[in-house]
Amino acid sequence: MADRPTFVVTDLKQFAYCTRVVYYSYCLPLIRPMTYKMQAGQEAHVEEKGREQRRSLRAYGLKEGERSFDLWLASKELGLRGRVDMAIRVGEQEAIPVEYKNSPGRAGAHWEQQLAAYGLMLEEAWGLPVRRGFLYFIPQRRSKEVSLTAKLCGQVRETVESMRRMVERETMPPPTRQRRKCVACEFRRFCNDI
Repeated sequence: MADRPTFVVTDLKQFAYCTRVVYYSYCLPLIRPMTYKMQAGQEAHVEEKGREQRRSLRAYGLKEGERSFDLWLASKELGLRGRVDMAIRVGEQEAIPVEYKNSPGRAGAHWEQQLAAYGLMLEEAWGLPVRRGFLYFIPQRRSKEVSLTAKLCGQVRETVESMRRMVERETMPPPTRQRRKCVACEFRRFCNDI
């Protein structure tokens, strides 16, 4: 049997936003365009990492902890890999993933799923419990705690399985119902049915 596809954690976020982004990325992998919004987000992450290294952990309600930046994680069990923006080790009590978002402070379900995926992989890699994570909103310079519940982690597993079936069968999904998402999409020119 051929190897099953391994997804990048950000694919979870893309799949929730529009399933076709993941379809195009894996079924037509050599055509991924880069948008201005994507570039701006990458630049904001780099700048935020520099600021984060100078800050205390107060934004996360912590007095102490060891930070690791741009930590690559992989899970063969989940079929996921990716780079979490920051992970905090609080002694031997817990590990906490942190994702930077260059966006207004509204936490969407797609970001919470992405954070939960990093939490599952961090727990596997470090052998520490991961019960929560944080979304750090760069423009507002504030964080939002997200409980990584069993339900949320189960949604991660279900989403990965749905993506896997779609890619293995090369079945193009229907377009998103929210057409405003298409305006800034890098794959807009490939969707001739919208």
